[in-house]
Amino acid sequence: MLNLIVAYIPAICIGISLGLIGGGGSILAVPVLVYVMEVPAKSAIAMSLVIVGVVSLIGVIPHWQQGNVNFKTAALFTPTAMLGAYIGARIAALPVITPNIQLVSFAVMMLIAAFLMIRKGTSKTSNEPEMVPELEHHDQYQLLAISAEGLGVGLLTGFVGIGGGFMIIPALVLLGKTPMKEAVGTSLIVIAFKSVAGFLGYVGHVSIDWNLMMSFTVAASLGTILGAYLTNLVDGKQLEKVFGSFVAAVAVFILLQVYIGLA
Repeated sequence: MLNLIVAYIPAICIGISLGLIGGGGSILAVPVLVYVMEVPAKSAIAMSLVIVGVVSLIGVIPHWQQGNVNFKTAALFTPTAMLGAYIGARIAALPVITPNIQLVSFAVMMLIAAFLMIRKGTSKTSNEPEMVPELEHHDQYQLLAISAEGLGVGLLTGFVGIGGGFMIIPALVLLGKTPMKEAVGTSLIVIAFKSVAGFLGYVGHVSIDWNLMMSFTVAASLGTILGAYLTNLVDGKQLEKVFGSFVAAVAVFILLQVYIGLA
């Protein structure tokens, strides 16, 4: 019982961070499940995909209400991202892929995400992102590039259980010519659907603690709603800097745990 309470606190914090900074918080779901709840790594990654997917879908709501979701671009990016996530999950479920391989890969992606968060948090540029003119039509090259990017990001999602917003948003802006504000909201749709596809790739191949997964998801979802209401009270850039540093520290902790386990 105490373990559940201890786990729900970071679950709520994960949701709050997602509501406050629009992403990144869900990347902590795997470490909490593995090192707090003692869930096997493969199972934790599979379960985290549901958590990531649900909180991302909830996170879409305020963006949609503000008109900052481009469903057309999401429809272009999502199918290959879902395919990639399913394939990545099936690869990860293979016996040859050990939990340590997944955890090290996950930690590396955490470090990359942390670096981008810290850089964004320390940027002296305006909080308003630069807008990129939207094109009415996508040429063949753009469609292929968007599809390839979606497939690649999806593979990472399925393999290590990350949402990948830090890769999706630049792709939507640069390849999809989507304005930055729309890219953030649109990326959450992509993350939600490809997370579901990745989870389906694990089902039947790893054990799933359904009760823990659903209760953790509910707690994170409540945190997301709370975080959305706190956005006007917290300096988002400063929060990203602090949170990025914390994510980096957790990544180092994971790498140390893997090293100690191998020693």
